[in-house]
Amino acid sequence: MGRNMERYKRSYPISWDQLHRDAKALSWRLHDIERPWKGIVAITRGGMVPAAVIARELGIHYIDTVCITAYDWKNQGEAKVLKNIDDSGEGFLIIDDLVDTGSTARVVRKMLPNAYFATVYAKPAGKPLVDAYVTEVSQDT
Repeated sequence: MGRNMERYKRSYPISWDQLHRDAKALSWRLHDIERPWKGIVAITRGGMVPAAVIARELGIHYIDTVCITAYDWKNQGEAKVLKNIDDSGEGFLIIDDLVDTGSTARVVRKMLPNAYFATVYAKPAGKPLVDAYVTEVSQDT
């Protein structure tokens, strides 16, 4: 009888078309930086689609992945690295779909300290950990 408001979270569904448009907008911001990018490091799984769009838009052919799991079905948990990259990150773009609390971003920042970190969407808690994003969404979304 009614929804338990303590467990309610705002939902903001993103269509594939919208994700493509937003990733393309992020690529325009990255293009304006005018740096010679060595490649992209996509954070799996969410960063893979935006990374593909951005790679195409910027003419980048080298794409690698960092595999981290920080979510379960109910809560965001501690980040666990499944696949690492041993590099300073200099000249690389790290791409993810969303920076939320920043737990994943902190791990990747430590792993690739000299990379440029960009996400399509950013929540307030994670926003300070990225260099660029397109759209801010509320923390409870």
